[in-house]
Amino acid sequence: MILLHDAGGDTREETVKALPAIIHYFKSQGYQFTTIADVLGKTKDDLMPPIKPDPSTGIFGPAYDVFIHGYYYVNWALIYIFLSAIFLAIGRIVLIGILAVRQRSVDKNSKKLNRNTDVMPAVSIIVPAYNEEVNAVATIQSLLKTDYPSFEIIFVDDGSKDKTFEVVESAYKGNPFIKILTKPNGGKASALNFGITHAQNDFVVCIDADTQLKTDAVYQLMTYFTDEEIGAVAGTVKVGNETNIITRWQSIEYITAQNMDRRAFDLINSITVVPGAIGAFRKSAIFRAGGFTYDTLAEDCDLTMRILKQGYVVRNCAEAIAYTEAPETINMLLKQRFRWSFGVMQSFWKNRDALFNKKYKFFGMVGMPNILIFQIILPLFSPLADLMMLFALFGEKPEKMLLYYVAFVVVDFIVGIIAFRMEKEDYKKLIYIIPQRFMWRQLMYYVLFKSLRKALKGELSGWGVLKRTGNVKVDGSGSKKAQPIYMVIGVAIIAAIVYLLYKHYS
Repeated sequence: MILLHDAGGDTREETVKALPAIIHYFKSQGYQFTTIADVLGKTKDDLMPPIKPDPSTGIFGPAYDVFIHGYYYVNWALIYIFLSAIFLAIGRIVLIGILAVRQRSVDKNSKKLNRNTDVMPAVSIIVPAYNEEVNAVATIQSLLKTDYPSFEIIFVDDGSKDKTFEVVESAYKGNPFIKILTKPNGGKASALNFGITHAQNDFVVCIDADTQLKTDAVYQLMTYFTDEEIGAVAGTVKVGNETNIITRWQSIEYITAQNMDRRAFDLINSITVVPGAIGAFRKSAIFRAGGFTYDTLAEDCDLTMRILKQGYVVRNCAEAIAYTEAPETINMLLKQRFRWSFGVMQSFWKNRDALFNKKYKFFGMVGMPNILIFQIILPLFSPLADLMMLFALFGEKPEKMLLYYVAFVVVDFIVGIIAFRMEKEDYKKLIYIIPQRFMWRQLMYYVLFKSLRKALKGELSGWGVLKRTGNVKVDGSGSKKAQPIYMVIGVAIIAAIVYLLYKHYS
């Protein structure tokens, strides 16, 4: 008789692993294997009779069983939620990276073959504004430097409570290139529609009043209108006021997420947001889609979706760069992102008939599911995935969960490098990805849950006001002061992960 004793913990697993080899060896030596029940002449039920519940336990016995089973299934569910979240996130990151690289190659070839820039159409640049006295004059001044043969600037004050209209009129009244309009407050969509109705030209470029364009941005946008099927072109938004860690994190997000996504989805005509900071439209496509509407907080997202549903192509122009003023405080950031998140939910619900609808091609089969899965459903479960990782770090085998998470971080970092290379950004900024990825998501969870609660309650909000500082610079350079504490946090996180893996495998 051979007795294999297990002491619990990892030794049990090693015993199980050894059994096939032990059984094979002794069978080859002529030994036979049997069970204790056969040796004693007993049945399995004799040796392991079913346990009858003790009446004296009352309700506590069944309650205990429910608790144990509940704990097991909840733990099982959390593990699979964690693994699903990690694998879906990795898959999406890899796919976005591949599509973005492919799109860049295709776009370079199309520039050489298809674009005739000998005759450029006249353009109307629409600038809606509400309480933008700090930025409005600087924005218009940057637009006057636009290197484009024929354009007009239409500034629309949407009933501002500050001196936006007065400071703009004082600075530019009588300028032949600028129309200065004012109207009662009605929201951003209302201001945009008002400006478009006063536009003389067949193409409009819409920008935010806190945004400044590179001098060739309008020209770059217009080169993409190669034929009648092009309905809109999205520009590239960058943060122009990198004055602190909050704006620096937003800069990283713009580079590695928003702009990267638009590059990728350009290839399959599934760009769902032409950003309000810089976007060009064929005016007839706007009218055919019904114009900017007032029933969402993301009027740019809603219009883009409706333009796609009309059969137009929406392109991305990486060369058309706009520098926007990002929120410089946590409170302002949360306020902005709530509006974005809630607005995207509203736009998705409004255009839900396109979801998995083959009529709308890749937009219906890829673009809309991408919003549902990666902007609504998956983020709802992501906090559970984070909790599972934390619990696993204090469990018996932290390396398993940690390896999956490290794989996610590594893939994310590699795609971040690709994004920085595409946009010719300073690689030094990549060090901020580490603390950004760990801390940024927690803020976005709060925004998502708040948006979902508001959506379920059926509430609406105005387009809101953010406190402006006027720190935007066209080269994107804000204050470049070092933020050593966040670098230390990032390095500490990496060091902790490496140490745990080393300790396990050493």
